[in-house]
Amino acid sequence: MNFPLCVQDFDQLAELQAELHLAIGVFDGVHLGHKAVIESAVFSARRSGGVSGVLTFDPHPSRLFRPDNPTLLMMGIEAKVAMLHQVGVNLVISKKFDREFAAIPADSFLAELKQALPTLKAIYVGQNFRFGQKRLGDVGTLIASGRELGLSVFSVERIQHNGEPISSTRIRKELEEGEIDSVDDLFGYNYNSIGTIIGGAKLGRQIGFPTLNLPWNPECRPRFGVYQVRFREVGHTIWLNAVANYGIKPTVAASDQTPALEIHALESCTLGEGAEVEVEWLRFIRPEQKFDSVDALKEQIAKDCAAVRALL
Repeated sequence: MNFPLCVQDFDQLAELQAELHLAIGVFDGVHLGHKAVIESAVFSARRSGGVSGVLTFDPHPSRLFRPDNPTLLMMGIEAKVAMLHQVGVNLVISKKFDREFAAIPADSFLAELKQALPTLKAIYVGQNFRFGQKRLGDVGTLIASGRELGLSVFSVERIQHNGEPISSTRIRKELEEGEIDSVDDLFGYNYNSIGTIIGGAKLGRQIGFPTLNLPWNPECRPRFGVYQVRFREVGHTIWLNAVANYGIKPTVAASDQTPALEIHALESCTLGEGAEVEVEWLRFIRPEQKFDSVDALKEQIAKDCAAVRALL
């Protein structure tokens, strides 16, 4: 079996023979608190010669329980799997969260998991982990079931930042408020966007500030505004400093409400339409705003560029 690996169900791991150390959770954003749980599984697996895995869920459980008000995710499943592999996870089980899975009684959960994954050795969760029918299961339930099944259960206390627990909920709030430097601290890496550059109206080029246009519309959006960013072509190592506007361009495209990321490089750039790029968001500069004229917009862009250059 080749690693890293991502599967959608347990039966795809029938050939797995090494002992499995499995972290369980939604892990939206794979932030520092998540990594404390996940890396415990990774390190234990490496020490014992086993395999580290993550059991996560797609769609988010809130889609089932609160379809009219689901949790807005910061990270799609593909990006999450990629980040989990970067952390060192050998395999990811992206389990469909449906009514059948949600109805498993909490005291039967580990037994069913062990039956589906016979080489399961240990479970790794956050201290506040809840599971099973009506979310009645907690760490104590896991420990009791684990003793009967010969499974170890590791639970990790929530990590604090500036005296408050790190959580996906906290990061979503700060992302929506434009507190991108705080978001980066809580993630433990820079918030990023990856996508393919598309053609635009070329207004930026006409007013002396050419841009690369990247569609970016996650469920949980960053605050509309101007940011200091850096970007590079996917597969390359050289980063270019830039100013970016994220939003709906109210001055020139008031009828189009689809958000996009417009990137103006502050150094020589030869990339164009069709290039696949990765953008890292570093600092919030100002909110997006509508200007009375294109000349006023041009003047403000010059100020934004000067502000970011001063930060460099």
